[in-house]
Amino acid sequence: MKRIFNRIRRRAVGVVAALGAVAALLATVPYVQAEDYPARPVRIIVPFAPGGPADILARVLAQKLGERLGRQFYVEDQPGAGGNIGMGNAAHATPDGYTLVLVSTSFTVNPSLYDKIPYDPVKDFAPITLAVNVPNVLVVNPSVPAQDVKELAALVKSRAGTYNFASAGIGTTPHLSGEIFHLLTGADLVHVPFNGSAPAMQSAMGGHTPIAFIVLSPAAQLIKEGKLRALAILSATRSPALPDVPSIVEAGFPEMAADTQQGVLAPAGTPKEIVDLLNREITAVLALPDVVEHLAILGFVPSVNTPAAYADQIKSEIARWKKVVADAHIKAE
Repeated sequence: MKRIFNRIRRRAVGVVAALGAVAALLATVPYVQAEDYPARPVRIIVPFAPGGPADILARVLAQKLGERLGRQFYVEDQPGAGGNIGMGNAAHATPDGYTLVLVSTSFTVNPSLYDKIPYDPVKDFAPITLAVNVPNVLVVNPSVPAQDVKELAALVKSRAGTYNFASAGIGTTPHLSGEIFHLLTGADLVHVPFNGSAPAMQSAMGGHTPIAFIVLSPAAQLIKEGKLRALAILSATRSPALPDVPSIVEAGFPEMAADTQQGVLAPAGTPKEIVDLLNREITAVLALPDVVEHLAILGFVPSVNTPAAYADQIKSEIARWKKVVADAHIKAE
């Protein structure tokens, strides 16, 4: 009986060891092989409200990637907390290539702006590529009498406490440009943050926040229709989308120049083969003539790079905006 018991015990130990070896082997196998990808629909999280620049770009990418790769790519807007909600959800998604996130510059600003955020911008993501640069624009409700930036500064200073300005959210580059405007001119402006460019524009058109610093792409058509008046493109040069609007450098406030960068990330641990495939495909999409033409009308400038280059850029942008946030004494509530 003792020999039988020992034999059973040895076999049990052998089975446990074998199972451990299998588990160790499975842990090294990626969730999906690149040659089989995508085998089901792919979600692109946009951490802002529908209708904003990130949402616009995400839908262009989703359509074209779906056509090229033969599977549905769909957009899921998850606005809130300056983008932190959507970016946090993306950071903790399964790293299998079926969840991507399209981030804006707030991705690199928020670590300095908030005491605590639900993601680490360096450790929690696998950068795929920078996608586009988008100039920001200073707009006013048509009822505002100022016709240029200097007149706006004088108007606001003459009526202290009267005017406020809208932005797509705390820590976005348009918000930071507004804070720099306040610092440079001494204009007494109250910031009113929204969960995206679309609600910020609606507020400006309604006169609730008659001044807005926003991303150009969703505002371009409204400016052309006269529903908003653009005072300056917040960039070093004019935008082909609005060639008659002066740059902020021409307007005399070069310190306010700041584009909004948009890029695509996957959760950390996503197989490199899938990251590289998506980098190639997004690069190809943003070079398609119809895409280039469509994005140019909106003010988007394709600016793709490699995953490694984008990773380095994220680190440098974090350092850059940390200084701006500190100098302007901005803190999210």
